[in-house]
Formats: sequence, C-alpha cells, structure tokens
Amino acid sequence: MVRVVHKPDHINGKKFGLTLGIKAAKYEWLLFTDADCRPASNQWATQMTSHYNENTQIVLGFSPYTKRTGWLNAFIRFESIVTGIQMISLANLGKPYMGIGRNLAYTKSLFLGHKGFNDHLAVTGGDDDLFINHVATKKNTRVCLSSEAITVSHPKESWREFLHQKLRHLSVGKKYQVGDKIILALFSLTWMLTWFFVAPCMAFTIGFYGIAALFTVRWVLQIILIHKATHKMGMGFEVWKTPFLDFIFSFYYLVTGLRALVVKRIQWKN
Repeated sequence: MVRVVHKPDHINGKKFGLTLGIKAAKYEWLLFTDADCRPASNQWATQMTSHYNENTQIVLGFSPYTKRTGWLNAFIRFESIVTGIQMISLANLGKPYMGIGRNLAYTKSLFLGHKGFNDHLAVTGGDDDLFINHVATKKNTRVCLSSEAITVSHPKESWREFLHQKLRHLSVGKKYQVGDKIILALFSLTWMLTWFFVAPCMAFTIGFYGIAALFTVRWVLQIILIHKATHKMGMGFEVWKTPFLDFIFSFYYLVTGLRALVVKRIQWKN
C-alpha cells in the first residue's frame, strides 16, 4: 500500500517520511535501503534478517557503488570501501559508531524508545549514521558481511556532486559522540600526516630508504586488506590503483574535513 502525505515546510523531508513509515509499520524489524539502490541478490532480506536474535536491535550492512570507468569512480568506490572497513572493524571491536542508510536494519521499539530523530531534526542528513551513533552499543549491534546481503548504489558523476555529498556526510560527524569523534579525527590525521609530513622527509633524503620501506609495507597492507574485504563481499576492485588513490584521499580529507568543521548548514543538493 502506498500512502501520500504532505510535509510541513519546517520539517526535514526524509526524516519526516521515515518517521511516518516506521510508525505505520506492522512488524518490529525494519529493513532500509534507498530508492537508487538495488540488492545484489534476492537473498538480501533473508541474509540481513538472519542476524536477528533476542539481544540484537541493529544490523549493519554494506553498500558499495557501481563500477564505472574513470578515476572519479575508482576514488568513490575506494572511499566507500575505506569507510566500510572502518565501520565494520569498529563495530566488530564493540564500538559501533555509524550505519549506512542504504543497507540498515533496526527495530521499531529502538526507534520509538529513543524518540526517533528528535535529537537531530535540524541536521540535514544523519537519519542513518547519526541515529545509529546515538543508539548503537556493543550488545545490541551486529554486522552482516555476506556477499548476498549488500546493496549497490549509483555513484556521483562529477567531482562537484561527490564532494558536496561527502561534505554533507562529514558535517553530520560533528554531532557524533565525543569518543567517536576522537577516534575518527586520529584516523584522518594520521592518514594526512603520512603524506604531508613523512613523504616530504623522504623527498629530502631524511631516512629515505627506511621511510620508503615503510611506505611500501603500508601500501602492501592496504592492498591486501582491500582485496580481502572486497573479495569477501563479492566485489571487485582495481587494487593496483591503491597508492594513487591513497594520495588523493589525504587531500580529500584535508579539504572536505576542514570545510565540514566550519559549515553551518548543508542542503541535500547544491
């Protein structure tokens, strides 16, 4: 059944629609994706719901982007893989901090018990990661890594569209819990320092061979990690592009990260 509703002008459209849908839901478990996504198999719902038990209230899934030609597409997929590995690793370590709205499940009682999106209604976005950041715990969250449980999304086709999208995502991170912000900030900082401090030392021959060896080891580990992660989830990735994408990633974090810190309000589209 499809029900058309009219949104008040002062309310976030997506959060309003989700809230109405959740309240109208007949059953306890809710499974989410976006209109521009498609499940990788007809087992998507089965695989995601197989993680339900009496203690679980949240199931985190992964949602990669469609492979296309060009370096922009490669970088978008690289960035989503890095974010996914980070999300899954911290969740498995007992510190879940976000979810991907394109592939996410949680219970109706969890949503209603925490008053839904009430604490961040004024924030553009955050219906997935910000909500999960506030309600996820070590005990109530599980991760689904099956290759049959992923959903595939269409990537942006220009750098401008992509950077605007990521600026919106990163700006939401300012509302994360303090501990999560510290962990993510350290991750970004160490990644950038690798290129903006260590690499110049190598260029001026300060411990050239030692630093070159460390860089090589770092790239080898990155390639192995990305290959294993994408293979496990039934994806493919051109791992030979990793060193160059690694370099771009540092500038991406510097530009979008700094801008996200100062921006006050982001619209869905520029």
